[in-house]
Amino acid sequence: MPQVFEEEATFTALDFETATSQPSSVCQIGLVRFEAGIVVEEVAHFIQPPKNAYFYKNIEIHGINPKDTEDAPTFDYIWQEVKHLIEDEVIVAHNSRFDVNCLRSTLAYYDEVQPVFDERCTQVIYRRGLAYLTKKYHIPLDHHNALSDARACGLLYLKHLQKKHLPKTGNLFFI
Repeated sequence: MPQVFEEEATFTALDFETATSQPSSVCQIGLVRFEAGIVVEEVAHFIQPPKNAYFYKNIEIHGINPKDTEDAPTFDYIWQEVKHLIEDEVIVAHNSRFDVNCLRSTLAYYDEVQPVFDERCTQVIYRRGLAYLTKKYHIPLDHHNALSDARACGLLYLKHLQKKHLPKTGNLFFI
């Protein structure tokens, strides 16, 4: 595998689910760490959002409810476990604007230091929804499960990188 591809194929795919319309109301996180294109770590947690408050529309979307998170840790505790997967890393998300906003808002809510990272967005790359893309590329998806969404997003990003590094066929001759 070319060295450039291995470096680009080292990243963390991230997805959040939220309890309300507030970006700091994260109720589930999914992270999948890829190194040289290989999954080396997966992390998924329910998270107790502030006051364990939920909006019914969010529950309808992801199926997570207050009973699922009433005994879950708050994000400041989860952050200590997952920050090594985010700080100074490449973060890939589908609609990264949403997920990065959730991360930054939640860290601000808990008065945590904002990490430095590079951001990639598969929604911007492909310009299609996650459900459509996973169906097109035969990638398993339990949509709105944060770990499944993160894993699918990471696999889509790998497909993008592989396509980007394919040799140009315009000058090749096949016999």
